[in-house]
Amino acid sequence: MELGLAGKTVIITGASGGIGRGLVQGFAQEGCKVVLASRDAGKCEEVAATAADLPGETLVVQTDVTQRDSVEALAARTHEAFGPVDVLVNNAGGVAYPRPFLEKPSDELEWELNLNVWGVVHCTHVFGGEMVERGEGSIVNITSNSALVGEAGVQVAHYGGTKGYVMAFSKALATEWGGTGVRINCVAPGWIVPWDTDHVGDGSFWKKYGYDFFGTPESMAAAIEEGGAVFNVENQPIKRIGRPEDMANAVLFFASEVSAHQTGQLVSVSGGAYMF
Repeated sequence: MELGLAGKTVIITGASGGIGRGLVQGFAQEGCKVVLASRDAGKCEEVAATAADLPGETLVVQTDVTQRDSVEALAARTHEAFGPVDVLVNNAGGVAYPRPFLEKPSDELEWELNLNVWGVVHCTHVFGGEMVERGEGSIVNITSNSALVGEAGVQVAHYGGTKGYVMAFSKALATEWGGTGVRINCVAPGWIVPWDTDHVGDGSFWKKYGYDFFGTPESMAAAIEEGGAVFNVENQPIKRIGRPEDMANAVLFFASEVSAHQTGQLVSVSGGAYMF
């Protein structure tokens, strides 16, 4: 199916992470002009290099989405290089560290609030504003199943709360902007694992604690191959590891005109572990 995304300018925040890599490659494959935004510009350059032979173009802009002036600088650089923004993917987000809520230190609470809420607000205000003015555009917000099911929020209650904000924010804006030509939808990842240990930057939860808690991508793939248990996969009707391209496919759908009659919607990419 032709998605009609060729030549579109796409902002991807959190582009240095595992899901970010899949998003960059997916949009580049469609022939988009892809802007990789992250605090980790070095890892973004590595991700951009993986898309060098694809039809699209890439541009790395070091960005801290928690700072409004940094997002405004991202907009200025994008306009200079590629023109107006057609698609915004608010992918930057994360858990500072999983722990019981009452043991959560204030710096971790603030970190999660700033990244998961203010990062989305800043980007949506800057890029959504220009989309509304122009009368067209698509915003895809990456949320979390921890905002949807209590069990998925165990040890990450505050993170789940911030992602719950993103979902409510998305639905309210989808309603408010319904007549403007701007659509907003959400994609909630389930157990999405990078293909390689080095496919994520140092700021990723995988590098901070994920590989220690859950194993490496290589060890998970080996366990699946041998018929062993892998964290979360045994709870899925589809018994395989979710990968970044699974997320990319859902996001590409919402970004494109193929989903032109859909706004305020949510898709869980979780192998059927979460059904709504």
